Amino acid sequence: MDDVILSLDEITPEEGRGLVKLARMAIQEYLTKGIKIDLVEVPYESWKKKGASFVTIEKSPTHQLRGCIGSIIPHQPLYKDVIDNAISAATSDPRFPPLTPEELDDVIIKVSILSFPQPLEYKDPYDLLEKITPFRDGLIIKYGNHQATFLPDVWEELPDKKLFLSHLCQKAGLPADCWLTLPIQVFVYHTKVFSEED
Repeated sequence: MDDVILSLDEITPEEGRGLVKLARMAIQEYLTKGIKIDLVEVPYESWKKKGASFVTIEKSPTHQLRGCIGSIIPHQPLYKDVIDNAISAATSDPRFPPLTPEELDDVIIKVSILSFPQPLEYKDPYDLLEKITPFRDGLIIKYGNHQATFLPDVWEELPDKKLFLSHLCQKAGLPADCWLTLPIQVFVYHTKVFSEED
């Protein structure tokens, strides 16, 4: 696991700001020239390690979501993951039409780096509620072929644990009460978020 980012402390504020700039550059070049950028020289060692990221695009100044795509498990160098997810968030989020070059000046770009997801052992639904921490934990749920995740940011919209879990069940294509009625697998991760507003 030497080549995987295991601790979020491996990413300094400077490196995080660089990733946000990289995400914007990737979107801009793709939207205006149709090219997917790459780096000839990677400026930081941490960027070369495999890392999982989410890129979120929000409208300015309302912070209304405009696109969000990411990876849960590290599978490629962090900088490449950010480039891919930035382009996907801008062009392939099924909830929104593709971003236009004209919108670029009116959006805020955020990059979230994810810690490696850890399985959460729990005895029953009430134990599960006890073990999750709002505003800190990102959650992944799995059941059969169904899977979904909510980043810790989603707690801002859904601060109630039961609502958070119910919406996550629905996102996975399961009944809203799946966390009460089904033996779902739960994984927890944390994020470090860097934004153009920081």
